[in-house]
Amino acid sequence: MALATNPIDINRNTTGLQLTPQQSREIWAGALEQSAVMRLAQRVNLPGSGITIPIITGEPVADFVAETAEKPVSEATFGTKDMTPYKIAVIEIFSNEFRRDFRALYDELVRRLPYAIGSKFDATVFGGTAPGSGFDVLTGATAVAIGGTNTYAQLVNAYTTVGAAGRLNGWAMSPQGEGILLSATDQVGHPLLISSANNDRAVTRVLGARVESSDHLYKAGTPNVVGYAGDWSQARYGIVDGIKLAISEEATINTGTEQVNLWQRNCFAVRAEAEVGFIVKDASAFVKLTDATN
Repeated sequence: MALATNPIDINRNTTGLQLTPQQSREIWAGALEQSAVMRLAQRVNLPGSGITIPIITGEPVADFVAETAEKPVSEATFGTKDMTPYKIAVIEIFSNEFRRDFRALYDELVRRLPYAIGSKFDATVFGGTAPGSGFDVLTGATAVAIGGTNTYAQLVNAYTTVGAAGRLNGWAMSPQGEGILLSATDQVGHPLLISSANNDRAVTRVLGARVESSDHLYKAGTPNVVGYAGDWSQARYGIVDGIKLAISEEATINTGTEQVNLWQRNCFAVRAEAEVGFIVKDASAFVKLTDATN
């Protein structure tokens, strides 16, 4: 392979290692599948400079009136929410020998990159710290216990808590939370949330709302956080230009305390990055589910 004048500028169009736009879109589609937030929330077009989204904060109020009486005047109230994109990035190093089989490289990228991007996005939204202003997280949501022997009543409690600010229409559950749902039984010990213990291995709907699984939202503590639920019609996420890939074979990569010279080690590196944003209209329309016993 001929080396570029500036090796850092070697990118996905480099001869012999070309990732087509279709392949890049497939990698990004995988990231969407890895993220429960992106499956539940609504997507908006997000420019690189961010966006201001208008929201309705109050509805007009009607009233009964007597015949020939003046009709009441009432107006909706409005506000705005700023969504600012922040970059998620990862660099992976491969040997040049691996390059000989481009299909193997592509398959590996499809396998790894969506997981890295989707997991970081979910972990931040559900239990992390916002990267900056204009990016909301659900870490401070009201905690609702769903552990113990009366899981169904506790799920109804979560539904009611969300109902104060919205209507619960989606559950995001960790594998540990899904285990709690699967263990819910009626008074004679039959599974409550699945139709057949032999045929069903996942709970797909709870109280009429769909359940999305995520490996990235469990957070150990006292108690442990096992899921989130809420009114996802009040949530928005945005992506700037999808996923971006760049390739270098001569750069020096810092990996913790070690520096890896790619040329010296017969390696090359693939950098993937995406700019994403997330906001919610009202954080009180979401609850944090724990394994505590109520």
